[in-house]
Amino acid sequence: MKLFTKSFICSCALLGAAITLYAAPSTHAAAPDTSSVKVQVNDELVHFPEDQPFIDTGGKLQVPLRVLSEKLGYQVGWAKQGDEVVVTLKNKEQAIQLTTDEEQAIVNSKLVELESTPTLVKGSTYVPMRFVTETFGSAITWNDANKIAIVEVDGKTHKPAWIAPPPAASAVLKVVQSSVSAQIIQAATTFKGTPYRWGGTTPKGFDCSGFVRYLYEAKGIELPRTSVQMYDQAGSRVTDLKEGDLVFFASGIVNHVGIYIGNNQFISSTTSVGVTVDSLASSYWGSRYVGAKRVL
Repeated sequence: MKLFTKSFICSCALLGAAITLYAAPSTHAAAPDTSSVKVQVNDELVHFPEDQPFIDTGGKLQVPLRVLSEKLGYQVGWAKQGDEVVVTLKNKEQAIQLTTDEEQAIVNSKLVELESTPTLVKGSTYVPMRFVTETFGSAITWNDANKIAIVEVDGKTHKPAWIAPPPAASAVLKVVQSSVSAQIIQAATTFKGTPYRWGGTTPKGFDCSGFVRYLYEAKGIELPRTSVQMYDQAGSRVTDLKEGDLVFFASGIVNHVGIYIGNNQFISSTTSVGVTVDSLASSYWGSRYVGAKRVL
């Protein structure tokens, strides 16, 4: 890895720089995994054994911090601090301390502002790709055709190590639609046990509509704030339930909303136990069910 020659402040100024694109070659080795976004260091694809990189709703490439940092030659440590995680990265040139959901970092004993905060995703710490690589002194090239971020540690230009096969044209729309609903449901289940909080809209505590709105906004889908507004204004009414549909319940008026997850079950944030999975066929929820809306 080339020596770090720029100050952290200068590196931060580069965070908004445009990513260089270039034409892909015709033949390369097969990819070691099937994740949609890949990271390459020089000519070698980085293998993420569990958590995978992804592009967030703001268009930033988020990467699991530990795997990439170790690949770039950094020692990685972490410690629990309340609900947050403090991560330290060290090599011969510098030491960095990050705290999840904090907008500042400590770099060689200096406090600096971050463009975006480190985030916990299913127990793993993620950071924006540009923060990691440019802070460590390496440029990035983004190959959009193959969804590969190429970290140029040696300062040279590198071609993508893998070429994505073209999808079947007739199946593209169906695959995209099903993957969004599946991703929303997968994300929803990670919050099981999160406590109910009146007016809550964050992982520290959700009310029913705050929980649904949080998950859909993460996929770029805007929903009204309350369950009755969602029932009146969002999507289209359906009777043939599909995964990702919103299901509504009423006691006189609509006062609860959840997400249908298949097999006659839905997930929602309840006043009794917080985020949980229930059955539409239960005596309590079945008697209060008033219909469903499709927003995907």
